[in-house]
Amino acid sequence: MESETHPTMSKLACVMVGLPARGKTYIARKVARYLTWLGHRSRIFNVGNYRRNAVGASLDNAFFDPENEEFNLKRAELANEALDDMLTWLESSGEDGSKQGSVDLARSASALVIDTKTKTTPTPTSGAGVAQPSCVALYDATNSTVDRRALIEQRCREKGIKVMFVESICDDEELVMQNIREVKISSPDYKGWEAEKAIHDFKARIAQYAKQYETLSTGELGGKIAFVKLSNVGEQVLVHNVRGYLQSRIVYFLMNLNITPRSFYISRHGESVFNLSQRIGGDSPLSERGTAFATRLPDTIKNSLPPGNSLTVWTSTLKRTIQTAERLPYQKLQWKQLDELDSGVCDGMTYEEIEEKYPLDFLERDTDKFNYRYHGGESYRDLVHRLEPVILELERHHEPNHSIYIVGHQAVVRAIYAYFHNIPHEELPYIKIPLHTIIKLTPKAYFCQEEQIKVDVPAVDTFRGKSDKSKIASPKGVSLEFAPKTK
Repeated sequence: MESETHPTMSKLACVMVGLPARGKTYIARKVARYLTWLGHRSRIFNVGNYRRNAVGASLDNAFFDPENEEFNLKRAELANEALDDMLTWLESSGEDGSKQGSVDLARSASALVIDTKTKTTPTPTSGAGVAQPSCVALYDATNSTVDRRALIEQRCREKGIKVMFVESICDDEELVMQNIREVKISSPDYKGWEAEKAIHDFKARIAQYAKQYETLSTGELGGKIAFVKLSNVGEQVLVHNVRGYLQSRIVYFLMNLNITPRSFYISRHGESVFNLSQRIGGDSPLSERGTAFATRLPDTIKNSLPPGNSLTVWTSTLKRTIQTAERLPYQKLQWKQLDELDSGVCDGMTYEEIEEKYPLDFLERDTDKFNYRYHGGESYRDLVHRLEPVILELERHHEPNHSIYIVGHQAVVRAIYAYFHNIPHEELPYIKIPLHTIIKLTPKAYFCQEEQIKVDVPAVDTFRGKSDKSKIASPKGVSLEFAPKTK
């Protein structure tokens, strides 16, 4: 197996392949969101956006006729422009400015191109080092011929960039029509069109591409081609010549994807004794009001679930989540991965006590809350990686009438919520997740629908906002007790 010098130093071009309405953009967006959440830089280069910017959106299917030489040349020009931009971005390790057609995905239902950068910070004095993230570009186009794919691979190889092709095949006509009706006819290409006319034209566009479509084969590129081929969005997965950490992570993620309509419920535990005293961590029991929340929870969940739906409850291994869920008449599973962020030597302390005893640590955490690691404990970055199996299990879940309810902790719920809403790392530790509020998340094709269900039981507010960095000053004459300063 080919080795990589370091799993976080990679640059990878992930090249989509497939006919229109086969879910290429959906898959590319899911991969980009997953990698960004883990801390890698990712951007989607969607050739359709380049076309809309250059020649407009309202073009009928004749523009995609491979036998029309003029239109063929124009489409090739735009595809190569996107390819050039992708290579430039990868060469600069994702540090260059936005290219034409790039759109920030965060909480946008209409974006077709993602530009999601992960901030890289210096090694914190008291925490773990932050390695240089990988850069993954997703080249979102049909890339429907062997010659076109060979050109892309050659251009990438000349720049020392690895390539993995991802083909989405769908022979389920019902799924294709569902995609056309739900996504394609509402795209900018068909703004102002009558629905049936738009459907007819888009089906004709598919037929234009099908004239020269060549599926991926193991014999391409002299047998050295690396690819994953998905049939009917995960019904069957074929993997060929995939090597290295980053490619393997992407393949494993893709193997867990499905498009089953489903909703998840997440909430914090009921108010705890430590919440009342503003102490962090620990394994304290519920307060009186927290117990009242747990008592009202069964009826609240029952009224929220669609008729006939079953439910599985996931909790951490800590007392306050187990007590919160104990009255729920559903199957329960305990996940160690759902335990609260480990606050190490600060466990059980208030923020005022931490500021007094470890002033430099308190300062560093306020300066970079996501990357700061408690002595003997964790950072938010550590927590995200710890929660990866939970996210993969949620993505894998494919029972439409079986929901999952996660009873977690503030940092844990923040990290899960940030994944589904594509919230940047620097904002993740400041997401407001109030006690005694259930959040229902329903993933859609290009966004996540949210509903908040508030249980009418008062609770203390444990939210701490961002500090004003202009007013932060390092304490004088204070040395760090647990770690030497780095230069």
